[in-house]
Amino acid sequence: MLPQTQVGKTDIRISRLGLGTVKFGRNQSVKYPQTFELPSDADAKQLLHLARDLGINLLDTAPAYGYSEERLGNLLSGERKDWVICTKAGEAFRHDFDGTGNSQFNFEPEAIRSSVERSLRRLRTDYLDIVLIHSDGNDEHLIHHYQVLHTLSKLKKEGWIRAFGMSTKTLEGGIICAREADVVMTTFNPSEKDDERLMHSCAQHNAGVLLKKVFNSGHLLKPEYGTTTINAIIEQQMTGIFAQSAVNSAIIGTLNGQHLRSNVECALMGLAANSKLA
Repeated sequence: MLPQTQVGKTDIRISRLGLGTVKFGRNQSVKYPQTFELPSDADAKQLLHLARDLGINLLDTAPAYGYSEERLGNLLSGERKDWVICTKAGEAFRHDFDGTGNSQFNFEPEAIRSSVERSLRRLRTDYLDIVLIHSDGNDEHLIHHYQVLHTLSKLKKEGWIRAFGMSTKTLEGGIICAREADVVMTTFNPSEKDDERLMHSCAQHNAGVLLKKVFNSGHLLKPEYGTTTINAIIEQQMTGIFAQSAVNSAIIGTLNGQHLRSNVECALMGLAANSKLA
């Protein structure tokens, strides 16, 4: 069973792994190494129940994930209080008939507010636990010009959301977010000095940290490696991730129940390894 941790300065407690749900709602214009079909409601429900049984309580979604929010709203009927839901604002995805689809960005205050309202409706809930700005890569411009963190802060004060932040793409954006928001979502590579600097900043400001793309959208785990090698890579990655005291949770995106179990087992081993070193 995965342990939980408190997210920064908030009163939100989340599991050390979260379940990413892009594959619940979008398979067009994605960067995964293999194509996939969207799961049936029964299969998605089964995966959610398995995740909960393994101790996962964090679900990561977004308007940019196609139908993900709407499907979760249906699938979590009667179970809302069992989950911490993290969604986003600023980017939305439109499915096209030609099988491609495209993202649209709008970071104006009215658009951010409308996005949050839409997420509340789609998820069939009267509050959102965590809302992040879905950055287009221009983190600093979004923060300073569009005042996106200020907009989310107002929504938090109004009781719509419990915590806010940004899914960042730059070191500078991450550091500002750590200082001015509740949560930073970022990638992490133990060998990158910039990533180490961001982790230090998040710890200094007691900002929550969610890690995305921990296996480089699946490109790090090639099927030809075999199960033993893949599990060794996952465990090594988890050990490096959880060596960072600032990290609250790593988001795992999978539709395969056995893969989810393996990820949880490797995460527990990574947490145990760091506990012995402490």
